[in-house]
Amino acid sequence: MSTHARSLSVVDTLKAELVERVGRAARSDGARETSIAGLMVVRASEPSQPLPSVYEPSLCIVVQGRKQARLIDEIYTYDPLHYLVVSVTLPMIGQITEASPDRPYLCLRINIDRKLIGELLMQANPALGQRSGSDRGLYLAAADAELLDAVVRLVRLIDHPQDAVVLAPLILREIHYRALSGALGERLREVCIVDSQIQRVARAIDALRARFAEPFRIEDLASIAHMSPSSFHHRFKQVTAMSPVQFQKQLRLHEARRLMLTEGLEASSAAHRVGYESPSQFSREYRRLFGAPPRREVGAIRTGASMLDRDFNASTALR
Repeated sequence: MSTHARSLSVVDTLKAELVERVGRAARSDGARETSIAGLMVVRASEPSQPLPSVYEPSLCIVVQGRKQARLIDEIYTYDPLHYLVVSVTLPMIGQITEASPDRPYLCLRINIDRKLIGELLMQANPALGQRSGSDRGLYLAAADAELLDAVVRLVRLIDHPQDAVVLAPLILREIHYRALSGALGERLREVCIVDSQIQRVARAIDALRARFAEPFRIEDLASIAHMSPSSFHHRFKQVTAMSPVQFQKQLRLHEARRLMLTEGLEASSAAHRVGYESPSQFSREYRRLFGAPPRREVGAIRTGASMLDRDFNASTALR
């Protein structure tokens, strides 16, 4: 057997074990935390409708099935051959496109630990981290055998919580290292460098998210990022695919949708809560993003949403 064939065989074996173990950890549809801090499992027995979510910095590994994440007009498809890294908070539209009761969609989400990345960079070769060729705050890369092996060993610990207390931090460290050593290394490297361009934008995003219902001045956000207004605007759009005003609008609409779905607010009340003064403007922008006016779109979800949809919508709260 050739080296390439042996490598493919190892990857197939690792994927098969991941399917079995994640399937046991996520026995019903929905997204849930595991006994290992920072590790979440997701299951879906059928394709989903497009679901708005606020993606936090994380590493998402699809074990079985397929999902698309849409950032404005850009589509990112990840499946068992690819994993997604989100390096800054981003409002996205996610849709599970391949799932069935016999072969459910299964996914792992691992929180990115910026402090851990910094420690690894201090210990490892300063050149660690390959260029991804993208300025976006999220990226796709192929999952290799070394990364999958570490992920399998982490998932095994779900069934052994006493061992996980000692071993999980070590394996999470290895997973961060494998990701840093891979195709997305340079993008992850920027996440923890205090004065990197992406960290500057991340600080502005945090400020915008904390006060998304209030008006803002681009000069104030640029000052937080320690950039000139023109440079900040350009860099912000490189990272998020949208302007700061568009980003704020997305946060407002995502939160308004959550308020209507999980707290039962009427459209006018939700619009006012997130900072809209004009209900008609809110309705127009809501329809443009979600494809239908708020009352109709939310009403359809309330009558036909699956448990997975409700779990994901509840997780989009801006905290």
